Amino acid sequence: MQAKFYIIFTVFLFISCQNSKKEEFTHLVQEWQGKEIVFPKEITFTQFVTDTVDYQIPTSDYKVLVFVDSIGCVSCKLQLPKWKELIAQVDSITGKAVPFLFFFQSKDNKDLRYILKRDQFDYPICIDYKNELNRLNQFPSNMTFQTFLLDKNNKVVVIGNPIHNLAVQDLYLEQITKKQKEIIVQTTIQTNQEEYDLGIVKEGTIKEQKVTIQNTGDQPFLLKGFTTSCDCTEAICDWKEIAPRKTATITVRYKAEKQGEFFRTVDIYGNIPNQSYQLRFVGEVKIK
Repeated sequence: MQAKFYIIFTVFLFISCQNSKKEEFTHLVQEWQGKEIVFPKEITFTQFVTDTVDYQIPTSDYKVLVFVDSIGCVSCKLQLPKWKELIAQVDSITGKAVPFLFFFQSKDNKDLRYILKRDQFDYPICIDYKNELNRLNQFPSNMTFQTFLLDKNNKVVVIGNPIHNLAVQDLYLEQITKKQKEIIVQTTIQTNQEEYDLGIVKEGTIKEQKVTIQNTGDQPFLLKGFTTSCDCTEAICDWKEIAPRKTATITVRYKAEKQGEFFRTVDIYGNIPNQSYQLRFVGEVKIK
């Protein structure tokens, strides 16, 4: 009963804090815009945590810094397959001119090594055992704001995680390519529900939920993509556009990996106000 109350309270808190999140984002942008990131003097990069690699932070017009603290689910924070897709996209645009620097403050190297090998993530990473990078810079506690696009002087150009927020990803790409964002006419969408109770989900199984989206505006809805709060959740569909006043369906899949109550989100991105529309999914994972 107490755990169920916790989920209800979390959902209520999330709904009531939308405006405060916007204020937080605005404040952090103002605080970090143009701030210089200081790197430790001695940095060692490894591959899969075990093998040291000869890698130095290159001098380039731009670089992406990804800091991952030791709090919470590392796999959820990372979503490494999506990082691999973004790195490949940036590499193709810039000719591999933009390095991606991954710094981990890890308490469980065994778990991290498993995740890296599982996702075949062979990029150089730094295990910051002494938490020097964070101590030197005092990063925000919110993981959403622990990723930065830096200029050649290591000054922050964009703050925000481009994997968890496609609008932020657009800002990264616009800055790197020097191309202004195309203005697209907006529409509005709504779903049959914004919150779904998946009930009891057996550990090790996948629970699917169909979600119907209606274009309630007068312009076509152009789907940009989805982001999820955890890599145990994914959203898929076989369409890219919804005509005005028409509907379409997406399938959300939740993989029950750990026992206990869960709260997951899926963000739908497209030509709508605030650029995204969020869905919430709650439930409980049990052995049987």
